[in-house]
Amino acid sequence: MSAYVISEVEVRDQAAMEAYRTLAAQTIAQYGGCYLVRGGPAEVLEGGPPSKTIIIVEFPSMARAREWYASPEYAAALKLRQTALERRLLFVEGVIPA
Repeated sequence: MSAYVISEVEVRDQAAMEAYRTLAAQTIAQYGGCYLVRGGPAEVLEGGPPSKTIIIVEFPSMARAREWYASPEYAAALKLRQTALERRLLFVEGVIPA
């Protein structure tokens, strides 16, 4: 069953963000993930305006998403993240297809 990593991101340092984004994308692909949403415009239908950029990554399973997050490859990106951006990170399990 697929799992989703949802990030709500606010950029602190644009140059560091680009470096983080490049490294993170490489590690996501390495662990079988793919971007579904990567910061495009958001249309709010209910509630307040979005204050942050939304990113959604799909992994083949929750185990694989957790393996990616804890990996030595992603650890290097996490060091960059500390200065590049502020974020809220969620892991959500998908549903079994009908």
